[in-house]
Amino acid sequence: MIPFLDLKKINEPYEIAFQEKLKVVLANSWYVLGNEVKEFETNFAKYCGTQYCIGTGNGFDALVLIFKGYIQLGKLQKGDEVIVPANTYIASILAILQADLVPVLVEPKLETYNINPDLIAEKITSKTKAILVVHLYGQLAEMDVVHRIAVANALLVIEDAAQAHGATSPIIPEGGTKVKEKATTFGSDGAAAYSFYPSKNLGCLGDGGAVTTNDLELTQVIQSLRNYGSETKYYNDYIGVNSRLDEIQAAFLNVKLPFLDANNEQRKTIAKRYLSEIKNDKIILPTVSLRGTKQSNHVFHLFVIRTQNRIDLQDYLHQNGIQTSIHYPVPPHKQKAFSTEASGWNNLTFPITEKIHDEVLSLPMSPVLTVEEVNFIIAVLNRY
Repeated sequence: MIPFLDLKKINEPYEIAFQEKLKVVLANSWYVLGNEVKEFETNFAKYCGTQYCIGTGNGFDALVLIFKGYIQLGKLQKGDEVIVPANTYIASILAILQADLVPVLVEPKLETYNINPDLIAEKITSKTKAILVVHLYGQLAEMDVVHRIAVANALLVIEDAAQAHGATSPIIPEGGTKVKEKATTFGSDGAAAYSFYPSKNLGCLGDGGAVTTNDLELTQVIQSLRNYGSETKYYNDYIGVNSRLDEIQAAFLNVKLPFLDANNEQRKTIAKRYLSEIKNDKIILPTVSLRGTKQSNHVFHLFVIRTQNRIDLQDYLHQNGIQTSIHYPVPPHKQKAFSTEASGWNNLTFPITEKIHDEVLSLPMSPVLTVEEVNFIIAVLNRY
């Protein structure tokens, strides 16, 4: 069986380095917010091209802390509306709700699965204060267009970059010069949330997350909020939480970060073969935007196809020794969690979102897939 994702094989090359790092952490005897966390925050900020990085307990908390940080700074207030793609993983929406903000769902583009900027304007009201962009499956949303909309309407831009480690795209800010941006907003405003869940392009061996930003004030507030609202031990400025990137996980991430770009290139190589060699009228391949140089705006965290009879195709692949997954079977607005009268989302209709969730199927995708495995997957799909 070709596994959907072989985490053991992915992490095997780093095993000796992991053990050495563990010895260093044990020798230092500083297990919370120690040197490894500081080093990773410095390294990841540099990698993303931002001034600041704040390690958090997980990617969900990273998003929540961004929203709560803006509330503390007075840039958001409880009850404000946040525009978010309707087809995201539910965590994006839960983070908005966790901060006592109001999610406003917007349909994606069927071709890219990312939020459709053309539909954002009609959702903006006097209560709209932010746009949460999700770079789904590893492809950057149209950030230049989103940024222009945000500037014109004085909106914050927050990025859920949990699936987009290392994705880049040429961006032209309003009146600015073309720059090459990773999945982090430009200028002093904005922030991005990352997850280092084990399956991510940059994954640790447990939970982990981070916020990247160029906003010093936001950085300082989030640093306090993640640590019980405290900057100085036993003195609490805010009602905070305990969400600190674990020292050991930070050590593992420091080992893996230098190899992220090479691993992403391997993902792109596999994706290029899938895109050019899978030829079956029953299968709809993903559309890769050409906004980035050499497809750099897509790092293929997932390679997601669509088909009208998903279960039949999934069963066929399983019978032929290929494991797949579904990201995601139920759209957020149809989840039981939102069936109460307070939200009433179950009665809403988002045709494009629902079509996507009914048809998507994720093929094996990782930097450790062999040429023979890719050959086999393509051949089996073409015979379907």
